[in-house]
Amino acid sequence: MQFGIFTVSDVTPDPTTGTTPTEAERIKAMVAIALKAEEVGLDVFATGEHHNPPFVASSPTTMLGYIAAKTERLVLSTSTTLITTNDPVKIAEDFAMLQHLADGRVDLMMGRGNTGPVYPWFGKDIRDGIPLAIENYALLHRLWREPVVDWEGRFRTPLQGYTSTPAPLDGVPPFVWHGSIRSPEIAEQAAYYGDGFFANNIFWPKEHYQRLIDLYRRRYAHYGHGLPEQAIVGLGGQVFMRKNSQDAIREFRPYFDNAPVYGHGPSLEEFMTETPLTVGSPDQVIERTLKFREYFGDYQRQLFLMDHAGLPLKTVLEQLDILGEEVVPVLRKEFAVGRPANVPDAPTHQSLLAKATAVGV
Repeated sequence: MQFGIFTVSDVTPDPTTGTTPTEAERIKAMVAIALKAEEVGLDVFATGEHHNPPFVASSPTTMLGYIAAKTERLVLSTSTTLITTNDPVKIAEDFAMLQHLADGRVDLMMGRGNTGPVYPWFGKDIRDGIPLAIENYALLHRLWREPVVDWEGRFRTPLQGYTSTPAPLDGVPPFVWHGSIRSPEIAEQAAYYGDGFFANNIFWPKEHYQRLIDLYRRRYAHYGHGLPEQAIVGLGGQVFMRKNSQDAIREFRPYFDNAPVYGHGPSLEEFMTETPLTVGSPDQVIERTLKFREYFGDYQRQLFLMDHAGLPLKTVLEQLDILGEEVVPVLRKEFAVGRPANVPDAPTHQSLLAKATAVGV
């Protein structure tokens, strides 16, 4: 079971001080957060991809390459790589290069994002979102597995005798998660390829994500990749913690109330009731997170969103200390209890290489 954090890279005013970090400060803060994640024993740092204010994560591989040079163990990932508006040829090159630089500590999550105007900015039509995701990933999948590719599709110029360079490290492509909060077609796509499915479990009631994950598990088995319970599932989550739950709620409330995504909408209490957002003590976060297994089955990766809505860097680093020291050790222990032996761990470069070597013997 992997535990980590993901950032959406928003540059948001701190509602308690009125202070807004500069883009440079926010970017450096994200690096500091990643380094802290490794320091406190987390497994994964993931960044989103956005091309519009108030976000700054427009070049995930640049940031992850920089973090790779400063870390030793952390798996570097994305919480969205825009498979719809990025050229799959460039994705193949960028992430293979990152693989080599990071000695394999790389995977990525394909997604369509949540910013509609990004499509025309990159010459695409939002009405083609699902077809773009399907076609572009089909090409990317081949580019990482075939030394020479001839290809023709609907959305980009044909390829003739094309070789992507560099090739994936050790001939093993980065593991791919397909992220979605609403699209059964993406769950189907993940199942078809035997890839991972990531449900960003932060906005809606559990029943919504249960339907998507159940579909993915059933179709994963249908395509012959294993039993439904062996499918590779990741979940998002949102937490804010203090020793006393009352202190956590009091401190987090102004950030929630003014957050760009859900501010000025439902109350904090309503949102905590209707979604997996947990604001409280470490014990409450542990209890709530452990229930995810009851809803979704045994899964492989849990990522938390902790640095959004204008929270200052000092506060985020404090949150990571609590997560790494008080929460994750308990979650590791408890999630291991009763976990069936046939449920796999989250794929890593090492495990994928071992599997490929075994098949080739």
